[in-house]
Amino acid sequence: MSTALLVLPDFLLVALGWVLRHKLGFTREFFAGTERIVYFVLFPALLFQSILRTPISAGSALELLQATVCVLLSGVALAWVGGWLLRAPAIALASAAQCGYRFNTYIGLALAASLGGAQGQTAMALIIGFAVPIANVAAVTGLARHGNQGLIRELARNPLLVATVLGLIGNLAGLHLPGPVDTVLGRLGNASLALGILCVGASLSWQGGRGHGPLVAWMVVVKLLLLPLAAMGAARLAGLTDVDARMLLLFAALPTASAAYVLAMRMGGDGRLVALIISLGTLFSVVTLPMWLMIAGG
Repeated sequence: MSTALLVLPDFLLVALGWVLRHKLGFTREFFAGTERIVYFVLFPALLFQSILRTPISAGSALELLQATVCVLLSGVALAWVGGWLLRAPAIALASAAQCGYRFNTYIGLALAASLGGAQGQTAMALIIGFAVPIANVAAVTGLARHGNQGLIRELARNPLLVATVLGLIGNLAGLHLPGPVDTVLGRLGNASLALGILCVGASLSWQGGRGHGPLVAWMVVVKLLLLPLAAMGAARLAGLTDVDARMLLLFAALPTASAAYVLAMRMGGDGRLVALIISLGTLFSVVTLPMWLMIAGG
């Protein structure tokens, strides 16, 4: 099966979310509540369980960690330097910069199993485990200077960061969950992917970028074109296996997560601008994501 057909079901779910919200009368409040339970309950359960179950060997984990950090730091640097060169207003840049390196984990984990099997899903879970703390620290740091919340407080309250840290601690400590608890977490995690992708579609918005055209275009280019190039270079430098390299490329080519919009709104940023960048990135990734995976040998 071609890569385009493998990624098509998840983009159809995105389209279904948009139809439900804008054509079939499901309200903003309905999807806001759904997104909250996904963000604060369902997805943290999936992330915690995936990382807890992931066999972590020192050598391969270190190589994957190095490559993931390289990709994320490249995205942070490109987003901020480009914004400064474009002389974007401070609050607009702080809001939009996270769109250059944050990633839609729902789509990533849904695609990892289809593209790489169990080994691919394991690699993606490990990449996400490394990436979530770094991406959240970078995003919260940028916005904290313009909002009323402190950096430490925001990080401590971030459910994805908390789930990641607890999962890594449990993994390294050799924790094994009791059967019923593991089953509950598994069912919560299974529910998170489809609901999360539907919420991505429902949150798509085509307004809010007036006066920020160059900034919007730059963030989309960074996320969908430059970051995958950085991932290919990082994978080669780190000497990753074929599966790990492909999962790193998939991770880098993912559109921006809708959580970027949630964070911008919570911390006094320009949420409408972020929503537009997410929407355009998700739309264009229908073409760019299969393109990168085919270049990688998909």
